[in-house]
Amino acid sequence: MAEWSPKLNGAKCIRKLDKPILTAADIPYKAQFVFNAGVAKIKGKYVMIFRNDYDFDLSCYPRSWGDNRGISVGIAVSDNGVDGWQVHEKPLVNMKWARGDKTPGYDLLGRDFPDYPDILRLYDPRIIPMEDAIYLCLAMDTVHGLRGCIARLKDTLDDFEIISASVPDNRNMVLFPERIGGYYLRLERPFPVYSRGKDRFDIWLSKSPDLRFWGESKLVLGVEDVPYANDKIGPAAPPVRTEHGWLTLFHAVDKETEGRGQTEWDLLWNKRYTAGVMLLDLEDPSKVIGMSKEPLIVPDMPYERDEGFRQNVIFPGGMIVEPDGEVKIYYGAADSVECVAFSTVDELVALCKDKK
Repeated sequence: MAEWSPKLNGAKCIRKLDKPILTAADIPYKAQFVFNAGVAKIKGKYVMIFRNDYDFDLSCYPRSWGDNRGISVGIAVSDNGVDGWQVHEKPLVNMKWARGDKTPGYDLLGRDFPDYPDILRLYDPRIIPMEDAIYLCLAMDTVHGLRGCIARLKDTLDDFEIISASVPDNRNMVLFPERIGGYYLRLERPFPVYSRGKDRFDIWLSKSPDLRFWGESKLVLGVEDVPYANDKIGPAAPPVRTEHGWLTLFHAVDKETEGRGQTEWDLLWNKRYTAGVMLLDLEDPSKVIGMSKEPLIVPDMPYERDEGFRQNVIFPGGMIVEPDGEVKIYYGAADSVECVAFSTVDELVALCKDKK
C-alpha cells in the first residue's frame, strides 16, 4: 500500500505482539472477521468478548451489503491474556440478515428482547467488571437508528440482559469501573450529523444514578483538539484508575480525499484509525488533565495496514493493568483480527504529561 500522508508513528513505549491473538481460524463456529473485542480480568482469568462478522460476500460490496451475512458476539478465555484462548462453543448472541415481506433486517435467531423489539443487531462489545457484576456496553442497530446500550452479563458468561439504551444516534459507550461522586459514568460518542457535519464527532461524558437514566452530559474532548484526527474521535477501552488520573484510550480517525481500498469491493475506503491516550481528572473525569500530542498506536503491521476487511485500522477495546505495572492493550486490526500490545503505566502517564 502507498504511504499514507501524513506519516504517523506510534509511541516508542508500545510493544506489539508480532501476530494477532485471535482470528477466524480459532472460532469453533462460522466466522470470517473477528475484531473489536472487550477484555477484562475476572477471577484470575482473561475474558474476551469479541465481534465476529461472517458470510460476508465481498464481491457485492459496497454496492450492497449482501443477503446472507451474519454477525455474532462470542466469548474466549485465557490464563495469561496473550495466548491459549479457549473460545466458547456457542456465541453469546447470533444474528443473521433476513429478507422477506417486511423491511430487511437481522433475525436474532431465537433471542428475544421484548423491551427493544426493533433491534437489528448488537456488536462492538466492551466489558466492565464493577460492584460484583459484569457489564457490557454494545452498539445496537435498530430500525430507528443506532443506539448504545448497557447490559448485565450473567456470571456464567452465557447470557445477558439489556439494562438501558440511548436515543439514536450514539455509539462507542464505555463505563468507568467504579462510581464517582455517587454516580455511574460513561464515555460516549453521539452522532450530531445535522449540526456538526458528516463524521465530525467528539467524546462526551454522561452520569447516571442507576445505569438506567443518563444525563448531565458534558463534552470531554473535541476532534479539533487531537492533532492527528481530521474526521472523528471516540471512546475506546474503559478507563483505568491510576494515582495520576483516569488513564483513558480513545480512537482517532483521519481521512484523505481519495479512496484507499486495495480491492475492487472497497475502493471508497479513505480513513485511517489510530489510538490516542489521555488522563482524565479523578474526581471530575469530564476534565482532560493530560494528553499525548502524538498517536499511541498506529496501523503499521501488515495485518493492520495492508490486509483484512478495512486496511489502516486499529481499534482498542480493552486495557488491563497488571500488578507489576504492565499494561495490556487489546485492539482490533483491519476490522478482521484481534491483537495485543504492551506498555507500562509509567510510560503511558509520561506520554500524557509530555507538553510537546
